[in-house]
Amino acid sequence: MPDTQHPSVSRVRKLVRDAAEAADVRAFQTDPDVVALRVERVRAQVDRLCWTGIVLGLAFTMTNVQHFAAAGSPAWSLPWLAAWLLDPTVSVVLLAILRAEQVTARYQVRTGPWVRRAKWFTLAATYVMNTWVSYAAGSVTGIVLHSVPPLVVFVAAEAVTDLRDKLTEAVHAAATETAARRTQVQATFMRDTAATAANASVHEPTTPTQPVKARRTSFGEYLDRARAAWSPGVAITPAWVREVTGCSRGLSSRLASTLSTEKTGDGETAVNGGETHAGGRS
Repeated sequence: MPDTQHPSVSRVRKLVRDAAEAADVRAFQTDPDVVALRVERVRAQVDRLCWTGIVLGLAFTMTNVQHFAAAGSPAWSLPWLAAWLLDPTVSVVLLAILRAEQVTARYQVRTGPWVRRAKWFTLAATYVMNTWVSYAAGSVTGIVLHSVPPLVVFVAAEAVTDLRDKLTEAVHAAATETAARRTQVQATFMRDTAATAANASVHEPTTPTQPVKARRTSFGEYLDRARAAWSPGVAITPAWVREVTGCSRGLSSRLASTLSTEKTGDGETAVNGGETHAGGRS
């Protein structure tokens, strides 16, 4: 049926519908599981980039360290060949430490002082062996050239640990914010329910109390709650119905449809927005 209402009313209804859809989308975008998935993707990208830079930097220093260790020995002689083992010896230990910190930082587990000492010692040893010849020759250009890769490795090794720690904190912050919002909604509903029960008990005659089995709230009672909470301009969505009545997800769709039909039939503006379902969420 075409919309024959005033154009401004039609725009209002569209804005209300868009607002309801945006609220549902934002609720899932800020869900801790969704945030954690996005953070894991960013963490993987950060790890790949940092590891690439660190490995390339260590590979660049290998030739200079071998030249330093060979000390002018003839090519392919035993000392010359053994000199190639010096840089991998230091680099493998450094990579092992960084790999372990990749896991501990993810779960925010602090390592002991010897871990940091070992990391700094391997980085300092790489720097000294890589720049010793340039310092001995007094070559400023050589010092700068051979200082950059070890220093980049050093800075990246320290920064990547802090980055992983902060990414984990981002996941925890999202979970804390969502939990606080849910707690606030539940507290509001419980407070309203308690106030309603207290008002009802005041007007009831005093009778001997006997154990009463808890009964399930009927569809009509949920519908009455939704009617009382609704006001013009409020989008009647399953999510809104669950918030004001505390009903289940399956029942909220029926309640929203029924209430929306009533309000539309009364000539009032009501929007029954779509509900985005996700497995296991209610």
